[in-house]
Amino acid sequence: MTSSPSSPADSSAAILATAVVPWTEGFEFDEPVFRRQVHTIARNLTRHIYVFGTAGEGYAVSERQFDQITMAFWSASQEAGVTPMVGLISLSLPAIVDRIERCRALGFRLFQLSLPSWGALNDREVDVFFVETCGRFRDCQFHHYNLLRTKRLLTSVEYRRLAAAHPNFIAVKNSTSDPAILADLLSLTPRLRFYITEMGYAIARRTHDVGFLISLASVNPARAKAFVAGDDARRAADVADFSVMGAKLRELSAGRYHIDGAYDKMLFRVSDPTFPLRLLPPYAGASEEDFARFVAALPAGWGPQPPATP
Repeated sequence: MTSSPSSPADSSAAILATAVVPWTEGFEFDEPVFRRQVHTIARNLTRHIYVFGTAGEGYAVSERQFDQITMAFWSASQEAGVTPMVGLISLSLPAIVDRIERCRALGFRLFQLSLPSWGALNDREVDVFFVETCGRFRDCQFHHYNLLRTKRLLTSVEYRRLAAAHPNFIAVKNSTSDPAILADLLSLTPRLRFYITEMGYAIARRTHDVGFLISLASVNPARAKAFVAGDDARRAADVADFSVMGAKLRELSAGRYHIDGAYDKMLFRVSDPTFPLRLLPPYAGASEEDFARFVAALPAGWGPQPPATP
């Protein structure tokens, strides 16, 4: 099921979702639980799934763990009919290149880039980074995750230059809800497709065909799909609920944990009550009590759903 760089399925997904990594009590990769998660997301939400974004602890795994998880992801994706994407997070460009090469050998052709974050890259360094990834692997397609953790946010100025240089640079992930920033980025459509989280998505959909980078809405796949399919009024009403969820997560974390995966594991666990919440050390995750308090605070209609009748 290898995708070609021109495949419209890779760039036109309505919903893009993360698969987070479950760890055993001994912090070993729990492959059966992970594979079950991929099938659950594919069955209930979307067949466009990525691993090792910021929520997927791509910054924390060893090379052994990276290979173990990507092999399991490729296999599960083939079983579930998923278009799979691998995130690449490292301070080392050679390590990123090596990871792409190993993933290509498995069959992956879709990747998510994050800029190295030890120091903010200047314009020349950004260009070199894209040459050594997009430019080196022309049979692959690339998304860029534009987030402040990398110490530099790209604008339409940089994206216009990069898109002109690299036809296989196809999409951008972004979590902003600032109308001015959204307007700037969306000036690059349709050349680049933008995947935006809940608050910004509701704004951008008023004027543009954009993809949904799902986060908070993943607690209820049916409601999430209705959010995408609905009109502006429906989305505005849902945004009020998302604000409640986000505020509760911030209240619960309150200086105790701050890594994206801590939140995303709670979000998925609403669909799978046995999914483990732990993160790889040294990073702290949410507790069982945190999860129970979050579920109790979910707005009406967003809570756990009864299992489907066979």
